Amino acid sequence: MVHKILFWAGFGIATRLLQLGIEMRPLFQRGSLWVYTLFAGVGGSFGYWMKGVEDRQLKMLQQRKEILIEKRRRRAEREAVERGLDPVEPAVEAAPAETAGVLAATS
Repeated sequence: MVHKILFWAGFGIATRLLQLGIEMRPLFQRGSLWVYTLFAGVGGSFGYWMKGVEDRQLKMLQQRKEILIEKRRRRAEREAVERGLDPVEPAVEAAPAETAGVLAATS
């Protein structure tokens, strides 16, 4: 979590540097050094907000995945009953590609 906030804080500082570069003003002036902390704070706040958004999205995706797995399990049970098989515990698990996608999205 901290690395994302630090990234966006650094992005805020880079934005300030780009702004001063476009204006062709000195990058470090004694009277305007406080603005770097402002830009870093705004960038860090944005990063913190984005982290919350990401957490909520991952939670929703996990819930949706559980709903789909449960739906597949019920369908497999129903099909097993229709075919006359024993619907004790049909093995319905997430495919390796689904697991890899979740792991890749969280790193």
